[in-house]
Amino acid sequence: MSDRAPRPVERQLPTEESKDLIALVRDISRREIAPKAAEEEEAGHFPRALFSTLSSSGLLGLPYGSADGGGDQPYEVYLQVLEELAAARLTVGLGVSVHTLACHALAGYGRAEQRAARLPAMLGGGLLGAYCLSEPAAGSDAASLSTKAVRDGDEWVITGTKAWITHGGIADFYTVLARTGGPGARGITAFLVPGDAPGLTAAVPEKKMGMNGSPTAQLHFDGVRVADDRRLGDEGQGFGIALSALDSGRLGIAACAVGLAQAALDEAVQYATGRSQFGRPVADFQGLRFLLADMATRVEAGRSLYLAAARLRDAGRPFSTQAAMAKLFCTDAAMAVTVDAVQVLGGYGYTADFPAERYLREAKVLQIVEGTNQIQRMVIARHLAGPETR
Repeated sequence: MSDRAPRPVERQLPTEESKDLIALVRDISRREIAPKAAEEEEAGHFPRALFSTLSSSGLLGLPYGSADGGGDQPYEVYLQVLEELAAARLTVGLGVSVHTLACHALAGYGRAEQRAARLPAMLGGGLLGAYCLSEPAAGSDAASLSTKAVRDGDEWVITGTKAWITHGGIADFYTVLARTGGPGARGITAFLVPGDAPGLTAAVPEKKMGMNGSPTAQLHFDGVRVADDRRLGDEGQGFGIALSALDSGRLGIAACAVGLAQAALDEAVQYATGRSQFGRPVADFQGLRFLLADMATRVEAGRSLYLAAARLRDAGRPFSTQAAMAKLFCTDAAMAVTVDAVQVLGGYGYTADFPAERYLREAKVLQIVEGTNQIQRMVIARHLAGPETR
Protein backbone atom coordinates (compact mmCIF):
# COMPACT_ATOMS: atom_id res chain seq x y z
CA MET A 1 0.00 0.00 0.00
CA SER A 2 1.57 3.33 -1.04
CA ASP A 3 1.75 6.58 0.89
CA ARG A 4 -0.89 9.11 -0.04
CA ALA A 5 -2.45 12.33 1.12
CA PRO A 6 -5.45 11.88 3.42
CA ARG A 7 -9.02 12.06 2.22
CA PRO A 8 -10.17 15.66 1.97
CA VAL A 9 -11.83 16.88 5.15
CA GLU A 10 -14.38 19.63 4.64
CA ARG A 11 -13.90 22.51 7.07
CA GLN A 12 -15.19 26.00 7.50
CA LEU A 13 -12.66 28.33 5.88
CA PRO A 14 -12.82 32.13 6.11
CA THR A 15 -12.78 32.93 2.37
CA GLU A 16 -12.94 31.44 -1.12
CA GLU A 17 -9.26 32.28 -1.42
CA SER A 18 -8.59 30.06 1.59
CA LYS A 19 -10.52 27.19 0.03
CA ASP A 20 -8.47 27.54 -3.15
CA LEU A 21 -5.30 27.57 -1.08
CA ILE A 22 -6.20 24.32 0.68
CA ALA A 23 -7.06 22.77 -2.68
CA LEU A 24 -3.65 23.82 -4.03
CA VAL A 25 -1.87 22.27 -1.06
CA ARG A 26 -3.81 19.02 -1.40
CA ASP A 27 -2.86 18.86 -5.06
CA ILE A 28 0.84 19.47 -4.32
CA SER A 29 0.67 16.89 -1.53
CA ARG A 30 -0.78 14.20 -3.77
CA ARG A 31 1.38 14.85 -6.81
CA GLU A 32 4.74 15.81 -5.34
CA ILE A 33 4.98 14.78 -1.68
CA ALA A 34 3.11 11.61 -0.76
CA PRO A 35 4.31 9.37 -3.63
CA LYS A 36 7.97 9.88 -2.67
CA ALA A 37 7.61 10.00 1.10
CA ALA A 38 8.46 6.39 2.06
CA GLU A 39 11.40 6.09 -0.33
CA GLU A 40 12.93 9.43 0.59
CA GLU A 41 12.50 8.89 4.33
CA GLU A 42 14.19 5.51 4.08
CA ALA A 43 17.06 7.11 2.14
CA GLY A 44 17.30 10.04 4.57
CA HIS A 45 16.69 12.51 1.74
CA PHE A 46 15.64 16.07 2.57
CA PRO A 47 13.44 17.47 -0.25
CA ARG A 48 15.13 20.86 -0.63
CA ALA A 49 13.81 21.36 -4.17
CA LEU A 50 10.28 20.85 -2.85
CA PHE A 51 10.78 23.62 -0.30
CA SER A 52 11.80 25.92 -3.15
CA THR A 53 8.52 25.02 -4.86
CA LEU A 54 6.58 25.72 -1.68
CA SER A 55 8.35 29.06 -1.35
CA SER A 56 7.59 30.11 -4.92
CA SER A 57 3.96 29.10 -4.33
CA GLY A 58 3.80 31.43 -1.32
CA LEU A 59 3.45 28.62 1.21
CA LEU A 60 6.45 29.52 3.39
CA GLY A 61 5.10 32.90 4.46
CA LEU A 62 1.37 32.36 4.84
CA PRO A 63 0.71 33.88 8.31
CA TYR A 64 2.81 37.01 7.71
CA GLY A 65 1.73 40.32 6.21
CA SER A 66 1.84 41.03 2.51
CA ALA A 67 3.84 44.21 3.17
CA ASP A 68 6.70 41.93 4.27
CA GLY A 69 6.20 39.44 1.43
CA GLY A 70 3.85 37.14 3.30
CA GLY A 71 0.47 35.65 2.45
CA ASP A 72 -1.81 37.62 4.79
CA GLN A 73 -3.52 34.40 5.88
CA PRO A 74 -4.98 33.91 9.35
CA TYR A 75 -3.34 31.31 11.55
CA GLU A 76 -6.48 29.21 11.30
CA VAL A 77 -5.82 28.74 7.58
CA TYR A 78 -2.04 28.40 7.86
CA LEU A 79 -2.40 25.56 10.36
CA GLN A 80 -4.74 23.66 8.07
CA VAL A 81 -2.09 23.95 5.37
CA LEU A 82 0.42 22.43 7.80
CA GLU A 83 -1.99 19.60 8.56
CA GLU A 84 -2.32 18.74 4.87
CA LEU A 85 1.45 18.81 4.32
CA ALA A 86 2.16 16.72 7.42
CA ALA A 87 -0.42 14.14 6.39
CA ALA A 88 1.51 13.63 3.17
CA ARG A 89 4.94 13.67 4.85
CA LEU A 90 5.76 14.87 8.34
CA THR A 91 9.25 16.03 7.30
CA VAL A 92 7.59 18.59 5.02
CA GLY A 93 4.88 19.80 7.39
CA LEU A 94 7.27 20.10 10.31
CA GLY A 95 9.85 21.77 8.07
CA VAL A 96 7.37 24.48 7.09
CA SER A 97 6.44 24.96 10.75
CA VAL A 98 10.10 25.35 11.75
CA HIS A 99 10.75 27.81 8.94
CA THR A 100 7.74 29.88 10.04
CA LEU A 101 9.06 29.78 13.61
CA ALA A 102 12.47 31.01 12.42
CA CYS A 103 10.84 34.04 10.73
CA HIS A 104 8.81 35.01 13.80
CA ALA A 105 11.41 37.14 15.60
CA LEU A 106 12.19 39.35 12.61
CA ALA A 107 8.53 39.69 11.60
CA GLY A 108 7.31 40.48 15.09
CA TYR A 109 10.22 42.37 16.66
CA GLY A 110 12.46 43.58 13.85
CA ARG A 111 12.65 47.25 12.95
CA ALA A 112 10.97 48.39 9.74
CA GLU A 113 14.27 48.65 7.88
CA GLN A 114 15.32 45.18 9.05
CA ARG A 115 12.06 43.65 7.86
CA ALA A 116 12.21 45.43 4.51
CA ALA A 117 15.80 44.32 3.89
CA ARG A 118 15.47 40.65 4.78
CA LEU A 119 11.96 39.36 5.37
CA PRO A 120 10.68 39.18 1.75
CA ALA A 121 13.55 36.86 0.79
CA MET A 122 12.98 34.74 3.91
CA LEU A 123 9.26 34.37 3.21
CA GLY A 124 9.23 33.92 -0.56
CA GLY A 125 12.74 33.90 -1.93
CA GLY A 126 13.51 30.21 -1.70
CA LEU A 127 15.39 30.48 1.59
CA LEU A 128 15.08 27.97 4.42
CA GLY A 129 15.28 28.90 8.10
CA ALA A 130 16.02 27.23 11.42
CA TYR A 131 15.46 28.12 15.07
CA CYS A 132 18.30 27.88 17.60
CA LEU A 133 17.21 27.89 21.23
CA SER A 134 18.06 24.48 22.73
CA GLU A 135 21.57 23.53 23.84
CA PRO A 136 23.18 20.29 25.06
CA ALA A 137 22.58 21.34 28.68
CA ALA A 138 19.60 23.66 28.16
CA GLY A 139 16.56 22.00 26.68
CA SER A 140 13.37 22.46 28.67
CA ASP A 141 15.22 24.95 30.91
CA ALA A 142 15.82 27.38 28.05
CA ALA A 143 16.55 30.31 30.39
CA SER A 144 19.81 28.62 31.41
CA LEU A 145 21.36 28.67 27.93
CA SER A 146 25.09 29.42 27.82
CA THR A 147 25.82 30.42 24.21
CA LYS A 148 27.25 33.93 24.50
CA ALA A 149 27.16 37.00 22.30
CA VAL A 150 29.74 39.64 23.21
CA ARG A 151 29.61 43.13 21.72
CA ASP A 152 32.64 44.30 19.75
CA GLY A 153 31.99 47.76 18.35
CA ASP A 154 29.19 47.51 15.80
CA GLU A 155 29.33 43.72 15.82
CA TRP A 156 28.49 40.82 18.08
CA VAL A 157 30.71 37.76 18.51
CA ILE A 158 28.73 34.57 19.17
CA THR A 159 30.34 31.53 20.78
CA GLY A 160 28.69 28.30 21.93
CA THR A 161 26.80 25.19 20.80
CA LYS A 162 23.15 24.74 19.92
CA ALA A 163 21.53 21.30 19.88
CA TRP A 164 18.58 19.52 18.28
CA ILE A 165 18.38 22.03 15.45
CA THR A 166 15.96 21.04 12.70
CA HIS A 167 17.54 21.99 9.34
CA GLY A 168 20.87 22.29 11.15
CA GLY A 169 23.63 22.55 8.56
CA ILE A 170 21.35 23.15 5.57
CA ALA A 171 19.45 26.31 6.56
CA ASP A 172 20.12 29.65 4.90
CA PHE A 173 19.51 31.56 8.11
CA TYR A 174 19.22 30.86 11.84
CA THR A 175 17.31 32.74 14.51
CA VAL A 176 19.70 32.38 17.43
CA LEU A 177 19.10 33.06 21.13
CA ALA A 178 22.32 33.95 22.96
CA ARG A 179 23.31 35.34 26.34
CA THR A 180 24.35 39.00 26.26
CA GLY A 181 23.87 39.78 29.94
CA GLY A 182 23.70 38.14 33.34
CA PRO A 183 22.14 34.80 34.28
CA GLY A 184 18.50 33.96 33.77
CA ALA A 185 15.87 34.95 31.26
CA ARG A 186 16.64 38.68 31.23
CA GLY A 187 20.14 38.25 29.84
CA ILE A 188 19.15 36.72 26.49
CA THR A 189 19.05 38.44 23.08
CA ALA A 190 17.91 37.27 19.64
CA PHE A 191 20.03 37.44 16.48
CA LEU A 192 19.57 36.58 12.82
CA VAL A 193 22.65 34.67 11.66
CA PRO A 194 23.40 33.81 8.00
CA GLY A 195 23.83 30.11 7.31
CA ASP A 196 27.23 30.71 5.69
CA ALA A 197 28.66 32.89 8.46
CA PRO A 198 32.40 32.23 9.06
CA GLY A 199 32.89 30.19 12.22
CA LEU A 200 29.50 28.49 12.00
CA THR A 201 29.69 24.72 11.50
CA ALA A 202 27.27 21.83 11.84
CA ALA A 203 27.95 18.44 13.42
CA VAL A 204 27.01 15.17 11.77
CA PRO A 205 23.19 14.89 11.83
CA GLU A 206 21.68 12.86 14.65
CA LYS A 207 20.63 9.27 13.96
CA LYS A 208 16.94 9.16 14.87
CA MET A 209 14.17 6.60 15.13
CA GLY A 210 12.03 8.55 12.64
CA MET A 211 11.94 11.56 10.35
CA ASN A 212 15.21 10.49 8.76
CA GLY A 213 14.66 12.91 5.90
CA SER A 214 14.71 15.89 8.25
CA PRO A 215 18.27 16.71 9.36
CA THR A 216 18.70 17.42 13.07
CA ALA A 217 22.17 18.54 14.14
CA GLN A 218 24.23 20.47 16.63
CA LEU A 219 25.53 23.85 15.51
CA HIS A 220 28.87 25.20 16.71
CA PHE A 221 29.44 28.95 16.88
CA ASP A 222 33.16 29.63 17.03
CA GLY A 223 33.47 33.40 17.23
CA VAL A 224 30.72 34.01 14.67
CA ARG A 225 30.48 37.74 13.93
CA VAL A 226 27.21 39.43 13.06
CA ALA A 227 26.48 43.12 12.64
CA ASP A 228 24.34 44.88 15.22
CA ASP A 229 21.63 45.33 12.58
CA ARG A 230 21.10 41.57 12.86
CA ARG A 231 20.08 41.90 16.50
CA LEU A 232 16.31 41.40 16.75
CA GLY A 233 14.52 43.43 19.38
CA ASP A 234 16.23 45.04 22.36
CA GLU A 235 19.13 43.59 24.30
CA GLY A 236 17.75 41.26 26.95
CA GLN A 237 14.40 40.86 25.15
CA GLY A 238 15.29 37.54 23.57
CA PHE A 239 13.63 35.22 26.06
CA GLY A 240 10.29 36.97 25.66
CA ILE A 241 10.70 36.75 21.89
CA ALA A 242 11.46 33.04 22.19
CA LEU A 243 8.36 32.36 24.31
CA SER A 244 6.18 34.30 21.89
CA ALA A 245 7.52 32.28 18.98
CA LEU A 246 7.01 28.99 20.82
CA ASP A 247 3.36 29.76 21.60
CA SER A 248 2.69 29.98 17.87
CA GLY A 249 5.08 27.16 17.04
CA ARG A 250 3.27 24.79 19.39
CA LEU A 251 0.13 25.27 17.33
CA GLY A 252 2.17 24.29 14.28
CA ILE A 253 3.24 21.09 15.99
CA ALA A 254 -0.37 20.39 16.98
CA ALA A 255 -1.53 20.76 13.39
CA CYS A 256 1.26 18.50 12.14
CA ALA A 257 0.28 15.89 14.73
CA VAL A 258 -3.32 15.92 13.56
CA GLY A 259 -2.17 15.56 9.94
CA LEU A 260 -0.05 12.54 10.85
CA ALA A 261 -2.89 11.02 12.85
CA GLN A 262 -5.31 11.56 9.96
CA ALA A 263 -2.93 9.76 7.59
CA ALA A 264 -2.68 6.84 10.03
CA LEU A 265 -6.46 6.70 10.39
CA ASP A 266 -6.92 6.73 6.61
CA GLU A 267 -4.44 3.87 6.25
CA ALA A 268 -6.21 1.85 8.95
CA VAL A 269 -9.67 2.38 7.43
CA GLN A 270 -8.45 1.46 3.95
CA TYR A 271 -6.85 -1.72 5.23
CA ALA A 272 -9.78 -2.74 7.45
CA THR A 273 -12.35 -2.28 4.71
CA GLY A 274 -10.24 -4.00 2.06
CA ARG A 275 -9.06 -7.13 3.90
CA SER A 276 -11.28 -10.10 4.68
CA GLN A 277 -11.05 -12.70 7.42
CA PHE A 278 -13.53 -15.49 8.18
CA GLY A 279 -15.38 -14.59 4.99
CA ARG A 280 -16.04 -10.91 5.68
CA PRO A 281 -14.14 -7.59 5.87
CA VAL A 282 -12.20 -7.17 9.09
CA ALA A 283 -13.96 -3.82 9.48
CA ASP A 284 -17.14 -5.81 10.25
CA PHE A 285 -15.70 -6.98 13.57
CA GLN A 286 -16.83 -4.87 16.48
CA GLY A 287 -13.41 -4.77 18.11
CA LEU A 288 -11.90 -3.06 15.09
CA ARG A 289 -14.92 -0.85 14.43
CA PHE A 290 -14.70 0.57 17.94
CA LEU A 291 -10.94 1.03 17.57
CA LEU A 292 -11.45 3.02 14.36
CA ALA A 293 -14.18 5.08 16.01
CA ASP A 294 -11.88 6.02 18.88
CA MET A 295 -9.09 6.92 16.45
CA ALA A 296 -11.40 9.18 14.44
CA THR A 297 -12.68 10.86 17.59
CA ARG A 298 -9.14 11.70 18.72
CA VAL A 299 -8.31 13.17 15.31
CA GLU A 300 -11.41 15.33 15.20
CA ALA A 301 -11.02 16.48 18.81
CA GLY A 302 -7.41 17.48 18.18
CA ARG A 303 -8.36 19.39 15.05
CA SER A 304 -11.07 21.29 16.90
CA LEU A 305 -8.68 22.15 19.72
CA TYR A 306 -5.91 23.58 17.55
CA LEU A 307 -8.39 25.53 15.41
CA ALA A 308 -10.01 27.03 18.51
CA ALA A 309 -6.60 28.20 19.76
CA ALA A 310 -5.78 29.61 16.32
CA ARG A 311 -8.97 31.64 16.30
CA LEU A 312 -7.99 33.18 19.63
CA ARG A 313 -4.61 34.11 18.16
CA ASP A 314 -6.21 35.58 15.06
CA ALA A 315 -8.54 37.66 17.24
CA GLY A 316 -5.59 39.09 19.19
CA ARG A 317 -6.64 37.37 22.39
CA PRO A 318 -4.37 35.43 24.81
CA PHE A 319 -3.81 31.90 23.54
CA SER A 320 -0.69 30.63 25.30
CA THR A 321 -2.54 28.17 27.54
CA GLN A 322 -4.71 26.96 24.68
CA ALA A 323 -1.59 26.46 22.54
CA ALA A 324 -0.10 24.29 25.27
CA MET A 325 -3.34 22.31 25.52
CA ALA A 326 -3.44 21.82 21.75
CA LYS A 327 0.19 20.72 21.56
CA LEU A 328 -0.30 18.33 24.48
CA PHE A 329 -3.55 16.77 23.31
CA CYS A 330 -2.82 16.57 19.59
CA THR A 331 0.61 14.97 19.97
CA ASP A 332 -0.63 12.48 22.56
CA ALA A 333 -3.52 11.72 20.20
CA ALA A 334 -1.11 11.18 17.30
CA MET A 335 0.86 8.72 19.39
CA ALA A 336 -2.28 6.79 20.35
CA VAL A 337 -3.74 6.80 16.84
CA THR A 338 -0.54 5.57 15.20
CA VAL A 339 -0.19 2.78 17.76
CA ASP A 340 -3.76 1.72 17.00
CA ALA A 341 -3.16 1.93 13.25
CA VAL A 342 -0.34 -0.60 13.56
CA GLN A 343 -2.68 -2.83 15.56
CA VAL A 344 -5.41 -2.63 12.92
CA LEU A 345 -2.95 -3.77 10.25
CA GLY A 346 -1.69 -6.60 12.45
CA GLY A 347 1.58 -8.12 11.27
CA TYR A 348 1.56 -5.95 8.16
CA GLY A 349 1.53 -2.88 10.37
CA TYR A 350 4.89 -3.92 11.77
CA THR A 351 6.54 -4.08 8.36
CA ALA A 352 8.06 -1.30 6.29
CA ASP A 353 5.87 -2.33 3.34
CA PHE A 354 3.10 -0.25 4.89
CA PRO A 355 3.44 3.33 6.20
CA ALA A 356 1.81 2.63 9.57
CA GLU A 357 5.11 1.72 11.26
CA ARG A 358 6.73 4.93 9.97
CA TYR A 359 3.82 6.99 11.26
CA LEU A 360 4.32 5.42 14.69
CA ARG A 361 8.04 6.20 14.74
CA GLU A 362 7.41 9.77 13.61
CA ALA A 363 4.65 10.45 16.12
CA LYS A 364 6.95 10.05 19.11
CA VAL A 365 9.09 13.10 18.37
CA LEU A 366 6.03 15.36 18.35
CA GLN A 367 5.60 14.75 22.07
CA ILE A 368 9.12 16.10 22.60
CA VAL A 369 9.81 19.02 20.25
CA GLU A 370 9.05 22.68 21.08
CA GLY A 371 8.50 21.87 24.73
CA THR A 372 7.94 18.33 25.95
CA ASN A 373 4.42 17.40 26.89
CA GLN A 374 5.48 17.49 30.54
CA ILE A 375 6.36 21.17 30.00
CA GLN A 376 2.94 21.75 28.41
CA ARG A 377 1.30 20.33 31.51
CA MET A 378 3.33 22.72 33.64
CA VAL A 379 2.18 25.67 31.51
CA ILE A 380 -1.45 24.63 31.81
CA ALA A 381 -1.21 23.99 35.55
CA ARG A 382 0.36 27.41 36.16
CA HIS A 383 -2.59 29.01 34.40
CA LEU A 384 -4.98 27.11 36.68
CA ALA A 385 -3.19 27.22 40.03
CA GLY A 386 -0.45 29.84 39.72
CA PRO A 387 3.33 29.35 39.86
CA GLU A 388 4.79 26.49 41.83
CA THR A 389 5.84 27.22 45.40
CA ARG A 390 9.43 26.53 46.35
